[in-house]
Amino acid sequence: MSREESTRSTAEARRAVILNEALHVFARSGYHTTPVTEVAEAAGISQAYVLRLFGTKLGLFTATLERCFERVEEALREGALGADGAPAPQVLEAMGDAYAELIADRDLLMIQVHAQSASAVPEIRETLRRGYADVVTLAHALSGGDRDQVQRFMAMGLLCHLVTALDLEEVDAPWTRTLTKGMTHAPRG
Repeated sequence: MSREESTRSTAEARRAVILNEALHVFARSGYHTTPVTEVAEAAGISQAYVLRLFGTKLGLFTATLERCFERVEEALREGALGADGAPAPQVLEAMGDAYAELIADRDLLMIQVHAQSASAVPEIRETLRRGYADVVTLAHALSGGDRDQVQRFMAMGLLCHLVTALDLEEVDAPWTRTLTKGMTHAPRG
């Protein structure tokens, strides 16, 4: 392996470590209030190296959000595989179950919530749009569902965000039973 290939391989490995830690750090306090130094410390890497790999805090956050959407797509693919050959509603339900299990990892949920709260930043808004566009396109492709079915799937996913973020399954009240009816969520570990 040449020195250039070795350096690139090391940079890619470090980038993966940084993105993993950035997910946890940004999930706690969002884009606006999280300093790059906090992500660098969590990754055990200097702030200067983080900025060399990602350019800016905004570059780091959008790369983290992109990684989150990659994980969402991986989960949806796995869910669809479990319902291979089933009608569209069953495939979408299996994909939804896989997503609900994925966001039992609260960090994945909260990075999406924080990104939506920072969507006034054009680059974050565009990253969210691309991420959701890819998820909608994937849901259509994997399920064979029509627009109404995929719209309901996406709406249920966003409702799942609300239920999970607010721990509504732990609140026994008529209004929470209305929102959680028919929904199952993976228990948090």
